[in-house]
Order: sequence, then structure tokens, then C-alpha cells
Amino acid sequence: MATPHQETPALDRRSLRRLMTAGLVGSSIEWYDFFIYATAAALVFGDLFFPDASPLIGTLLAFSTFWAGFIARPIGGLIFGHFGDKVGRKPALVTCLVLMGSATFLIGLLPTAASIGVLAPIALVVLRFLQGIAVGGQWGGVILLLTENAGRDHQGRAGTFGQMGVPIGVILGNVVFLVVSATVSPEAFLSWGWRIPFLGSAVLLPVVLFIQLRVEDTPVFRQLQERHAHAPEAQVAQAPLMEVVRKHRRPVLLGACLLFGTNAIFYISIAGVLDYATRDLGVDRDALLTVTLITAAISIFVIYFSGSVSDRIGRRPPILLGAAIIALWAFPFFWLIDTASLPLIFVALTGGLIGSSLTYGPLAAYLAELFEPRIRYSGASLAYQLAAILVSGATPFLMTALLAATGTTASVSAYIFLMGVVTFVAALVLRETRTKDEIHRSTTRGSTGTASTSGMPTRDLEPGT
Repeated sequence: MATPHQETPALDRRSLRRLMTAGLVGSSIEWYDFFIYATAAALVFGDLFFPDASPLIGTLLAFSTFWAGFIARPIGGLIFGHFGDKVGRKPALVTCLVLMGSATFLIGLLPTAASIGVLAPIALVVLRFLQGIAVGGQWGGVILLLTENAGRDHQGRAGTFGQMGVPIGVILGNVVFLVVSATVSPEAFLSWGWRIPFLGSAVLLPVVLFIQLRVEDTPVFRQLQERHAHAPEAQVAQAPLMEVVRKHRRPVLLGACLLFGTNAIFYISIAGVLDYATRDLGVDRDALLTVTLITAAISIFVIYFSGSVSDRIGRRPPILLGAAIIALWAFPFFWLIDTASLPLIFVALTGGLIGSSLTYGPLAAYLAELFEPRIRYSGASLAYQLAAILVSGATPFLMTALLAATGTTASVSAYIFLMGVVTFVAALVLRETRTKDEIHRSTTRGSTGTASTSGMPTRDLEPGT
């Protein structure tokens, strides 16, 4: 029997490597499914699903359907956070992966407005909404399977295998679009070529089967179940969502603010700039997709570095540094992009995504550590997905609207600056979850060659922390 004062063990190295691989692959494909929608919205959805609108209005309408996925993400976080805290991390994650793969595949089969009229954009919004619900629940499941299995001294590093799925998903989506557009004519791409990236989501099925058949739930959740079996007063939360909303609003709201800066500049980089640079600046679409691909590859390494170093220096320092870079880079970002020079656009996107990735890397471990295990899935998911509805989905739409209203990118830069400042202040206000004592003990164990096997510190298993 596990008592409240026992530490839960980490997985052995082989099992942990297998889990990290599965988490990285599953997360990458999930985010690939979610992000190819952004690329399609910027490139073809306006013409296919809103053919009677002007180019500007068509783009705004396409990005509004993109936003629908973000409106749904908090709903997915609430539903599957509740499910994951009561039933387990793994079944919640598997359900989300199945839902995402199905919705994305169906988008690839969807008739356009030319075939079924107004039903086409309605069906598109419904499927995008289901994508949002799936990714809203998926994030919490992946990061908790990784961090709660990794051992206390390696949770920052382990969490990056879920976080790195974001830029890898962008890369996969861009590569597929580049390959398709290079192998078919522009007319064929608009007619049917755009469907291929969505139909490719079927490759998610083997990952689902692997997680279902070969991965156990986390030791933290199993310990909660054992405690419930032997001591009913120490039970798995019966209404985790309500408990989070009633008692943990502060870490939820501040946790959401941690994502404002990274989400704003990230979605401007992968969606807003793609539309703006191709439509207003005349930059070649495929060349810009290639630049986005390269900058996303750089961000993978920055995310890994940032999450790993947070195990040694604390969660907040890399987040604060990243937020400062986002705010300071906001105006140079668009000064460079407005030159319409691909090398300078590359510099702009690289600087922005370095700031974004420094902030994003430690957030998997940090948001999880802000909540006790019995409500962790609900709390971390709600914080993460609240930022999605407030910032992520609105950003490409807001950027297009600001450019139309002001005629200058300075207004978008001001928005990025504000979001970076919000993240910086939130990180200052929140407590550090990787304490100096833990870092010192980890360093001492490392210097003596003793491996850390603890999955959670004792304080993490006590209620009210």
C-alpha cells in the first residue's frame, strides 16, 4: 500500500524511453492534425467554403472557423480533465487521440460549398469544434503520462516530449503541404490536393493502439486509487472540475497568462504571417512555408533545452527570459517581415520562436506542479486551454482585423508586446515549484552517481498544496 508520505517510483529507463517516444509521436501527429487546418485556412478554405466573399472577408471567415477549434479546447479540457482525474490519464488520452484522428480524416472528405452550399462551412465548423475538444483533452493526458512517470528530478525534461509535438506538428504539416503543392498543379491543389494532409491523419491509429495496449497509467494516479481503496477519506476527486473552479482559480488564471506571450507570437508566426506575407507582401507561398519549417525545427531544440534546464535552475527563469524576448522582439519582428525579404523574415520568425520556445518548454511540468495530483488533469488542462480561447485562436483573426483597421503592422507588434508583458508578470507572481532544496538534492545525487527514482515529492501528495 502507498501511503501519503511515500514517494512514487519512476519507470525504468527502457519503459520511460518507450513512453516518451509514444508521447512525442502521438503529440506530434495530434498537433499536426490541429495545425494543418491553420495552413489550409490561410491558403484555400476562404475560396472553397466562402466563395462569395471578398478575399479579405473570406480570409477572416476562414480564420473564424479556425478559432472555433480554440473555443472548443477549454470544453475538451474540462470534459477530459474531469475524466482523467476520476478514471485515469491513459483512457482520457486514448479517447482524445481517436476523436482527433476521426475529425481530421472527415475534414479531408468534406464536400465544399460548390457541392452542398451553406452546409459545407457548417460541417467544417462542427469538425473543427471536435478537433478542438480532442486537443483540449489530449494535452493534459500526454504531459501527465510523461511527467508523472519520469521521476521528480526529470519532469521538466520529460514534459518537453509533449511540448515538442507542437513544432514537429507544424513541420509535418508544412512538409506535407509543400510536397502536395510541388507535385500537383495549382488547380488540382485547390480541387483535391489540399485533402491529402487531412486524410494522412489515419497514421495516428497505430499510436493509439500502442498506448492502449503497452502503456500503463501513471504511478501517481494508481497511488491515488490505492489510497482510495484503503482509506475512503483519501479518495480520487469526485468532482475535480468543481474543486478546481472553487478553490484554485488563482493558479488557473495565472497559469493561463503564462501562455499569452508564447501563444500570440507562435500563431502569428505560423498562420498570420503566412497569410499577410503571401497576400499583402507578395512573398512566394512555398518559400515561406519552407522558412516556417526551418524555424519550427530550431524551436524543437530550444523547447528541449528550456524544459531540461528548468530541472536544474527552476521553472520560472527560462519562462521569464522567453517572455522578455517576446516583448522586446515585438516591433523588430514586423520591421523585418515588412521588408518582404526571405532571409530577414527567417530572422524575424527565428527570434520570435526562440522567445516562445523558452517560455513553452518548462510549462508542461510547471502547470502540472501547480496542482495536487487528485485535480491535476483538470487544473492544468483548464489553465492551458483557457489561454487557447483567449489568445491562440483569436490571434490570426485579430491580426488580420488590426491590419485592415490600422493599415500598419505596428498595431500587431503592440499586441505581441502586451502579451509578452502579461506572461512576464504572471511568472513573477506565481510561486516556483522546483525549489532550491530539490535542485540541491538532485545535484548532490548526480555528483555521487545516485540515480533519482522518485516520481513525486511528498508535498505533492498532500492535499492543498
